[in-house]
This record gives sequence, structure tokens and C-alpha cells, in this order.
Amino acid sequence: MAPHASAARRPKPELTPELIDDASPTPLYHQIYSVLRERIRTGHYPAGSLLPGEQELVKLLGVSRITVKRALSELAAGGFVTRHRGRGTTVTFDAAAPVVKGSFENLVDSLRLMGLGTEVELLEVATVRAPADIVDLLGLEAGARVQRAVRLRKIEAKPFSYLITHVPGDIAARFPARDLAHKPMLEMIARAGHEAVEAEQWITAAAADLKVARALGIASGAPLLEIRRVMRDREGRGVEALHGFYRPDRFQHHMKLARRRRGGRTEWL
Repeated sequence: MAPHASAARRPKPELTPELIDDASPTPLYHQIYSVLRERIRTGHYPAGSLLPGEQELVKLLGVSRITVKRALSELAAGGFVTRHRGRGTTVTFDAAAPVVKGSFENLVDSLRLMGLGTEVELLEVATVRAPADIVDLLGLEAGARVQRAVRLRKIEAKPFSYLITHVPGDIAARFPARDLAHKPMLEMIARAGHEAVEAEQWITAAAADLKVARALGIASGAPLLEIRRVMRDREGRGVEALHGFYRPDRFQHHMKLARRRRGGRTEWL
């Protein structure tokens, strides 16, 4: 059976003016972008298929051509489609491709599994003086040396994260820098005698700068999930500081919370 044959047989999703709201504070182009993105992500428009043309979308949705062009440009910036003059708008996002899922409840174990189940391309590695923010995160003395590495993590040869890590110099000296290209960072740190058992992290949204965008195969300014994380060993020492950028269409971060009584009060755990 040809790839995406089952998706290709699905009835085309209806596009009507009722899908957008002129009274909404959300711009019309972004509403159209959201509608088309959802249909792409759910496989209604499979990878390799063509979206309706600009003129057809204008008629179907009852909006201006400028609005449609802006919506399609946003899809291209997010890596969902490519646009070619005379050939239309082609879907490049593969809804059938695997999505990496990280679990906050078992963060350390999830990171180890991620390291074993994905591919890594080492882009840069050097020993540098720790920047002020890394000094604070890792609890180092001012002027301390750290190993700075930049890696691109992939699944099925498709990049989904751009990672910048800093590891204290004395720990990094215990494993060859070349191993960063094919061994999980946490495994190497553990073998150096500093197994990571605790993590603290911050998650926010960011726009891809040109360097990160090129590495991840997306347009500059495309939305990304930005994660900053510090890993600590059993003595509470910071052993790795990470600054990562993740494609939201290829990475999900899962959290499960429950309300429980602790010390006479109710907390979210």
C-alpha cells in the first residue's frame, strides 16, 4: 500500500466561513492558520498533498487573498508546508511520524530513555569560562571552566531539539568529548561518578532565531518550546545545565498532578 494511502482516501475536511469569527480579537489570518494546521496535524492533509489554492481558500472561507497568503506564510514558517510559485502549497508535516514524549513525573528516567532511543549530531564542543547564569545554576565559583556542547537531537533522521549543555570541567574531563555524538549525556555523567537524581526546570515559549531555525529545519521566528534545566547529583551538586529548543510538533512534555494531604495541608503533587 502506498504511503498515506489510507489518509488520502479520507473525505476532504470542509472549509466554510463558519470556521472563522470576524468578531474575535484573534486576527483572521491566525484563525485560518489554526484551522489548517489542525487538519494537517490530524492527517486530513497528509504529507505530500496539496492544500487548496489561494483563490479556492478565498472562496471557501470568504476572506481576502491577503489574509489567506498570511495564513499560508505562517504555516510555512512553522514547518508545516512549503510554498512554490506555480506549484501550490505542499504539506511537509508528517502526521504519522513519531512524537517524542517527555514525562515530568519520571524526568530523569525519561531523559535516559530519550538518549538511548534518539540520534544525536554533535555541532560544537569546547571548554569555556562559565557565563554568569551557568555559574548560578551549577553553583560554581566565578571564572570556573565548563564544557559547552551544542547538539542536535533527531528521531528517524528528523531534528526535533537543539540543545546547549554546560557540564563542570572536572566532570567533563572524565569522558571523551567525542562520545557526546553517540552516548547519552546523563550516562556519561553517571560513569564519571555523579549520577543525576534530581532535576529542576523551567518551560516557556520562544521564537526560533536564524541559527536554531536552520538546524531544526524551520523558518526563522517559528514557535518553539524552550526548556532550561539543571540536573543535580545525590550531594546536590549541579552536574549539567541545559538550554534546549524543541519543535512543538515533534515533542510533547507530559505532566500528571494530584491533590494530596501533606503535613496538615493540601498540595498539588
